[in-house]
Parts: sequence; structure tokens; C-alpha cells
Amino acid sequence: MGKRGVKSSAVKSAIQIPNRKGKAPWEKKGLSRAEKVIAFCESLPITSGIHAGQMLKLRDWQKDIVRGIYGTDESGTRLVRTALITTPRKQGKSLMASALALCHLVGPEAERRGQVYSAAADREQASIIFKELEAFILSVPEFSERCSIQSFRKTISDNVTGSIYTALTADGRKAHGLSPSFMIFDELAQAKDRELYDNLTTGTGARKEPLMIVISTQSPESMHVMSELVDYSEKITDGTLPPDKTFFGCVYKADDDADIWDEKVWHACNPALGDFRSLDEMRNFAEQAKKIPAKESTFRALYLNQRVDAAARWISSEMFRECTCDNMPDLSGRECYAGLDLSSTQDLSALSLCFVPTFDGEPYYTLHYSWCPKDAIKTRSKRDRVPYDLWAKQCYIEATPGSVIDYDFVLKRVEQIAKKYKLKAILFDRWGAARIVKSLTDAGHDVFEFGQGFASMSPPSKELEKLILSQKIVFPDNPVLSWCFSNVVAETDAAGNVKPSKKRSKEKIDLCVSTIMALDGTIRNQKKSIEPTITWI
Repeated sequence: MGKRGVKSSAVKSAIQIPNRKGKAPWEKKGLSRAEKVIAFCESLPITSGIHAGQMLKLRDWQKDIVRGIYGTDESGTRLVRTALITTPRKQGKSLMASALALCHLVGPEAERRGQVYSAAADREQASIIFKELEAFILSVPEFSERCSIQSFRKTISDNVTGSIYTALTADGRKAHGLSPSFMIFDELAQAKDRELYDNLTTGTGARKEPLMIVISTQSPESMHVMSELVDYSEKITDGTLPPDKTFFGCVYKADDDADIWDEKVWHACNPALGDFRSLDEMRNFAEQAKKIPAKESTFRALYLNQRVDAAARWISSEMFRECTCDNMPDLSGRECYAGLDLSSTQDLSALSLCFVPTFDGEPYYTLHYSWCPKDAIKTRSKRDRVPYDLWAKQCYIEATPGSVIDYDFVLKRVEQIAKKYKLKAILFDRWGAARIVKSLTDAGHDVFEFGQGFASMSPPSKELEKLILSQKIVFPDNPVLSWCFSNVVAETDAAGNVKPSKKRSKEKIDLCVSTIMALDGTIRNQKKSIEPTITWI
């Protein structure tokens, strides 16, 4: 049976370069492993755009990336197993990724029966690298002679080494049973969960030198796997974490406090700006972003590669982080009010404390507690890839026995809290709270019902927003709390009232809701009155 080829339209549109005479550039003696990869990439033609037909020329900053990834020890073994390259858009990420993938399929990094994959969140994105590989192969006679391309399946096989390339989409189940030698994850920030990433990285055990390269702009989600990689890279760079020889990180982004309209900032995080990335186009979009606020987040995210929240988000992660403290003062014996949000019997329940300031200018200190049924922790961690299990090990979530929330467990914890702090009252959402409220009342606690409509929620929600903006409230360094706040989408009525929306927020916001209730109690106490919107139980 003859090898399967490509569609005739692809063949006709391919840019052909002359047959190579003599040895390939990467076969030259004395080259390091990284230099061989660079030589291979620069032997490929650019196949589209105004530079089509010219040979690919890596810039110095791109060569530095290749050297960082393909450095070796004394035995010639490549050390890096995971590489992160994050830049704003239009920096040639996909072209570089395609060249590296081809290098591992038919070039100096190819191995016998290797498995090369490019992964993406959707079919269209997954097609980008495949189409670039296809164009490369059809443009280089020696590659087109040895490769079979199945365009419909997004698959390429090398008949010399027996290696294969396949483009994968977000269905992580397809990655089970694979044994990748090289993987490119294109725009990881767009992935809805980490299943495909995890399944690819955990399937490399049979390979001597597996390599995963992530090439993407940033994700707005602080708990996203892309953000985890960026944070890991930056902590290694600034010395917070020790060096990791198996990890290479290259992060081009504007600082959170940078002047986003300063062109010096643009050039610092856009290495291709003024080269093959248009400066005029960036200037034009910046002018629009200044006049149209909705475009500013797009400018920050895609042009400056900042980790910005979606437009509908209520409190930005940057604002929230400015109010966190990893060394809270001893608040024992201090007066406080509690907000209790029980949520579902099978998921997160939350209690927040807000302490009454003892002098003018003292911020509002807060503490937070979370509970989740033990069985639900396992389910959520596996099904939704939310690290409930890790948070439970770190004691940020307390596991209650069984598959539904154990109210007796919660009550005992509240009693312990009441003994340590001067708990003045507990404010609660009446939904599903009848049983525990009666128990709290029987135990001698003052308990108030707190409505979840605009009338009750808007005043303390607006006050919380002001306190965060002015940094007059302090949160402990608690990943569950920051996750809940990052999930909040606010809704506004015609009168301008605002409140967190559990329906519109895509994930849990319980600790944010409980914080708002606790803050309301504290503020009302300072005013020496209880407003009629709170009903005594």
C-alpha cells in the first residue's frame, strides 16, 4: 500500500526550496545540542505572510530560549523536562513551536518511534501548528519524501524513524495510553481544565528525555495550571524557590504596577515589537483602549501579557492580593462578628470573622474557615480539578465525615472559635440553615438572618469594595479565600445596587459572601445600631 499523501491544494500552494546538497546544517561537527536545534530551525522556509519564501531567522532572544531548553550536562543529556514560554500575542510563538515540533519529528531531536504532540483547547487552535508543520514538510523535498500526512486526522508520520505527530484537542481522555517524547501545549491559558496537560505530562515515564513546552499568553485565573507555571517560574527567578534544572521559564509580561501606556513598557514585554510585530498596530489599539474601557482589559491581557480578570469580575486578583497578609496579628479575645454561608450540603460551607477595629485607622482584620464533606473533597478534586484535597491537607478546608456536611462538626468548631474570640453575633443566609441556627441559638449565640437580595447585600458589598481599594481591610493568605474572591461576578440593578451573584459566578464564592455578612455586622456595631434589614431570630 502506498503512503497516504495530502490534498492536492496543499501541495500546489506549498513553497518549494531547492534540494539540499551535502550534509544538513545541523550535522556540522562541533555543534552543541542547542546549536543543532537552532541550525535546524533556520533551515526551514517561512511559508506565509510578507516574508514567505525567506528562510526562518531566529532572533537573539529566541536563540536564548532554545539554549535554555536544550542545554545539556557533561554526558550530553538534556536536563529540561518542562519549558514555559509566555509572551504577548504576535511574537511568533506558533511558528517557533512548529519548528521545534518538526525538529523532534524529523530533525536532530528525533528518536526511534517517537511520539510528538501539539495540544490545544479547541480544534481550530490545534490546527494551527499542524498546518505549519504541513507547510514546512511540503516545502522541504527531503521531508516530504519521508513523511506521510493525513490532513483529516491531523497526523504526520515519519517513515524513517517510525515517529508520529498528532494534534490533540481538549478532550483529556484521548491522552490516556500515550507515551509522548515531545509535546507542545499551544495557548494553555485557554484550556478549561488541566486534564489534558496532566495526562500528557504523566505519560512520559517510558521516555529517556521527554520534553513539554508550553507556549501561551497568561490566564486570568490564579488557580489555572498556566498561572501555576508562571508563578513557579517567577519564584525560581526571584529566589523564593531554589533552582530547578528540569524547568525552564521565559516570562515576558508587564508588571502589574507598570504604566501600560508607556511604550518603553511595551518594548520590554514584546521582544518582537518593531521587528515582526507591528508597533503602529499596537499604538492604534492602545488609543482605542484609552477611550473604550472595555478594551483596556484586552490590551493588558493580549498586548502586555498581564494576568487580568475578565471584565465581569468584581474584585481583581491584583486588588485582593494587596490586602493579604501572611503574618496576621494575634486577635485572641478581640470582638468580632461572623458571617455563615452553608451553601450546599455536599460542597463548601464557609464562616468568616470580621474584627471590630480598636482605634481610628486600624484596618478590619478577617479570619476564615471552610468545611466540606470528606467524600465531596475527593469528588471535586478528581472531577473538577479544583485542589480541595491539597487545601484540606494544608488545613485551609476542614473535612467533615461522610458525603454531606456534618453540622455537629461545624457547631463544635464554632464553639472553639467562640472561646478564642469574643464572638458578638453570627449573621447567616437562611437557605438550608434552620437546623444549625436552632442549635446555635440553643448554645447561647446571638444569631441574625441576613437577606441575600440587593437591599441587604449592596451596602456592605460596596463598603467591602471601598475597603479593598483603600487597603483598609486585611485578609489572611488563604488560597480558598482568594479563589472564592477570584470567582465572584457581581450583578447590578437599575438603581446601581451591587451584590455577588452565585448564579453568574462560575465557581464557589461562599467565603466572599460570608465575609460581606461579617463585615456588615461589624460596621453596624460601630454605628451602635442594628438596621431593620436584619431580622432578629
